[in-house]
Amino acid sequence: MANRSRKLTPKASKLNKTRAGAMKRVAKNPQKKLKRGSWLSSMLAMSTTGCAYAILFISASLIMAFAWISVLFIFNPDRVSWLNKILPAWAQIPLGKHERPQTLKQIQLDLSKKNQIFGEPLPLNQNTETSFLLPVFQQRANCQSDCKELVELRVYELSVELEFKSESENYYYLATQLPITGPEESSVTSPWLDETSESQDISIPLPLTQVQRFEGGTPSPGVWFNLRGQRHQETGAIAYGQVVYYNPERRNLLQMLSWTSPNGQLPKWQQVTGDSTKELVVDETVGLEPHLQVYQVKSLKLFLKPIQLEEITLKSPALKDYGYQNALSIARNGLWTPAFEWLKFIKKQRKGVLPEAAQAQMDLIRLHSQLTQTQAQKIWASPSQQVLADLIDGRWGKALQVFEVSPHNSQEIATLLKADKKRLWNRTVAALRVNPNRREVQAWFALILAVQQGEGHANSWLKAQPKITKENLDYIQSLLARLNGEITKSQISGQIVGTVQPITQVTSSEWLQANSTADLKLTDNQVWYQVEVSAFNDGKRWLNSPFENLNPPKTDTAKFFWKILGITSDPEIQIVVWLPNGEQKISIAAIKAVQLRGKVLRLLAAGPKIPENKNDVLQPKPLALTNAALEWVQPSPITLRELYQQNPQGVKVILSSVWQSLQKSGEIMAGAIPTFEEMQEKLGDWPVQVIDLTNNAQPEIILTISPEAIASLNQSKPGIPGEKTEQRRDRTIILSDSNEVIYTDFTGNDLQRLSAIAKLSGVQSLALLVENAHNYSLKRWSQKNQRFE
Repeated sequence: MANRSRKLTPKASKLNKTRAGAMKRVAKNPQKKLKRGSWLSSMLAMSTTGCAYAILFISASLIMAFAWISVLFIFNPDRVSWLNKILPAWAQIPLGKHERPQTLKQIQLDLSKKNQIFGEPLPLNQNTETSFLLPVFQQRANCQSDCKELVELRVYELSVELEFKSESENYYYLATQLPITGPEESSVTSPWLDETSESQDISIPLPLTQVQRFEGGTPSPGVWFNLRGQRHQETGAIAYGQVVYYNPERRNLLQMLSWTSPNGQLPKWQQVTGDSTKELVVDETVGLEPHLQVYQVKSLKLFLKPIQLEEITLKSPALKDYGYQNALSIARNGLWTPAFEWLKFIKKQRKGVLPEAAQAQMDLIRLHSQLTQTQAQKIWASPSQQVLADLIDGRWGKALQVFEVSPHNSQEIATLLKADKKRLWNRTVAALRVNPNRREVQAWFALILAVQQGEGHANSWLKAQPKITKENLDYIQSLLARLNGEITKSQISGQIVGTVQPITQVTSSEWLQANSTADLKLTDNQVWYQVEVSAFNDGKRWLNSPFENLNPPKTDTAKFFWKILGITSDPEIQIVVWLPNGEQKISIAAIKAVQLRGKVLRLLAAGPKIPENKNDVLQPKPLALTNAALEWVQPSPITLRELYQQNPQGVKVILSSVWQSLQKSGEIMAGAIPTFEEMQEKLGDWPVQVIDLTNNAQPEIILTISPEAIASLNQSKPGIPGEKTEQRRDRTIILSDSNEVIYTDFTGNDLQRLSAIAKLSGVQSLALLVENAHNYSLKRWSQKNQRFE
């Protein structure tokens, strides 16, 4: 078959040649593109790369966001709680260990559903709204008093999450909580039981009923709280509790210490050692036996518990010094003042420098010594109380003087020694171990041995002492002879209180004597004293001057007075004077005669010469009283600031009443009464005593004010150059349980001073011993007239 051929036109032939040339050029250089194709390819490549980077960046951001939310969710779920607003109910984020933030009303409602009680929130810082401690209580079953028992402490902090910050009410989340259980009854009461008391085999937890924040100079950082309760005993109320610390850095509550105080005193932060940090002092004093526990704040290398309370003890001497170890030995046995004097000498030898631990032990001993010295310097109506206070302070010689004064004193003190449960015995043993040849200590050791094991044992011990002299042996045996086996016998003594002054001349015809034929004569070194009787007990009741109804018979008048005054068996009377340094000196005089003129009853007594008063306004008048007349009552003082923690509303009224009394008496300038905060700043450290004086089972407040304290209130008052400041003595204001002034020394004539509070024999209510312009008087509360009379 023949091929068919087609003839191309010239135009088509030219186009084909052009295409064929292009194809040849491409075949020779394949990389070379046409201009239009090259631009389009570049744009497509750039678009693909940009999308890849954008996807990579978005993915990385999402991964980082989810990672950060995961971290927050693990460590602080509340920070991601805002997501719950956009998530469905089935996908809500749980808040981990924290509860969902709540308002105060919601917290209270939740507690009510659990039969728990919402306590008063206590601030953790100046702004109560940001954080607070919430005590949680529970009602005790079958309860008559103190029925709310503390079961938990909670710390709440303000929620700052966006979900709750915009709400009208504040929301709080639970930062930490601490369950609370009171101390075992046995741990509170057992250490203070008498040896004759039986402890219970089954012990139950005692309730903690109050929570208070420690104020004023507590160690920082952190907040300290005192949880406390009270157990009523026959001998008084025992206070007990726990100390809890809130650590703001770790946001946790730590129970630091359990404490007990048999005298009802609350723990307090006090400057004891030399550094700037205060120590926690727990008062476990029983009667005249001081016992203070002092705790220092010490650091620990523990994350959750960076500090602890460490007690200052005397168990291990901080110095390897023989004298120092002996001083601690006698301190451990209760001889605080001799131990402190010894340590002062050792510190002086070391040029005033002791190691920190040794200085802490010395400061602990000093704190106890201050208490025993104060007790020994008081006037004690009972010889046995005076001897006990002297022996506890290591005043061996002074105590022997009281023992030697009269047969009555010897017998009463012997009874004290017989009942001693090792506290005086241990002191004498410790003192003899340091100095076995001191006569006064040997005498007391022999006396205790005689009354507890028999006089034969005491004499055998004395004769066995290698270095005892014949003079000392005879002296101590003469003391033993005073016992005479009559320790359990009792004598009826008079109960007389009066004012005493020396007189130089005595006319026998003006006085009634028990023996009318005897002469009124003095022995060597004696002077005459005239005692103006303020009050006495006739065996049935107390009679007060002026004695309007005292009608003696015309016959046997002297015998009548000797009988109703109760001085037949023991005609001795104590004469008490105050020395310029404030110390009391007691002398014993013998009643020789009686005188009644008009309504004034006087006694004539002979005794050693007493120091002259010289009409010094700062010294009380000499006081006369018999051994059995009074039993002094000395409540332990607290400050107004401490009282405010117990009775805030009462202290506000008290401060206002006291300020008005000071203004009325002219002690401070008249004008507007300052605010409570200003008065508390000025008066907060003033000491007060709390005791029932009106026999209504409600305590009165006794505020004793020193001249220096009043002067501090008048610092802003301009003074006159060269003007002498008037010297004054302490004065007292007593406020009733309804916060009314029922006694005051701030009278216009300035003629009375409260000297002491006393318990009278056979009288239920307490009495005030008041020094007037010329004498002393006993004042008791009149329920009828609602005043002291």
